[in-house]
Amino acid sequence: MDRRTVIKNLALIIGGAALLPACSQDKTKSKVALKNIDITANLEQLIGDVSETIIPKTTTPGAKDLLLHLFVLKMLDDCYKKEDQQAFVTGMEHFADQSQKLYSKTFDQLDTKTREAFLLDIEKEGKAEEAAAQKSGDKKDAAPATPPAGKYSPELKKFYSIVKRQTINGYTNSKYFMTNIVVYELVPGRYNAHFPYKQKQAV
Repeated sequence: MDRRTVIKNLALIIGGAALLPACSQDKTKSKVALKNIDITANLEQLIGDVSETIIPKTTTPGAKDLLLHLFVLKMLDDCYKKEDQQAFVTGMEHFADQSQKLYSKTFDQLDTKTREAFLLDIEKEGKAEEAAAQKSGDKKDAAPATPPAGKYSPELKKFYSIVKRQTINGYTNSKYFMTNIVVYELVPGRYNAHFPYKQKQAV
């Protein structure tokens, strides 16, 4: 092998080594910078799939198009208490496990109708528990009722509740919604020069 070929090959090796750190970076972390919770890319994808089921893409952008799953994570990281953040992360794991238990598939492998049925079932159980708690609270002299054991853990229902609330919050406050759906205008709004005018008659 001549000297020129050796130098060329050595340059390729050195160049590859320089690129290696960038190629070997841990890509399992969430795309959004978080301070208080640790979310992997797979779990971020799960939140994205749940958000997309709540606001799917049709003739208008869906939750993923508007990056609402990242908004959910940012709101959770910045605005929720530590115990709520912990419940969210635990509930997210329960959610993934429950999908496997009920359907023998991960949530992203489910078809749209099955995803919707899964989320509606979680919501139905949560609302039933809230109604039972309210009914028990209305009876002042009655002993507090023990909620029946549901199919879904409290943490799972907490996870879904936060994702749904913040997905809707992010959508209704997004630039797309404000400029294409409600067509928001600052007060006092536009000037209307064609407003009908009647001349005041003398008394």
